[in-house]
Amino acid sequence: MKLLGIHHAAIICSDYARSKHFYSNVLKLNVINEHFRADRNSYKLDLAMPDGSQIELFSFDGAPARPSYPEAQGLRHLAFKVADVQIAKTYLESCEVNVEDIRVDEITGKKFTFFADPDNLPLELYEV
Repeated sequence: MKLLGIHHAAIICSDYARSKHFYSNVLKLNVINEHFRADRNSYKLDLAMPDGSQIELFSFDGAPARPSYPEAQGLRHLAFKVADVQIAKTYLESCEVNVEDIRVDEITGKKFTFFADPDNLPLELYEV
């Protein structure tokens, strides 16, 4: 077996309209498909990243909140590649997104910072 990359990351949100706006308008991910699944009273939104990978955004009634930030077991955070962390940080802040101070990875020497989606899911910007 040879893994070729990450196809998608799936995110369950608490407020579908708010999260759809955040991922499609603030983060500017392109909507591929949007489906309402009546039998589950659930939306599924497929969003495209520039490299072909995707984010699947789901809504489920009664989904429990994330137990802790960011150190719950399981996925710790989702990191996005950017060409310039400072430009991305400034843009997010202009959209009223709280962004942490920029740090430097002590191993790679690359700049990075963290912010959160509307459900407080930790997201990272990592300069490549």
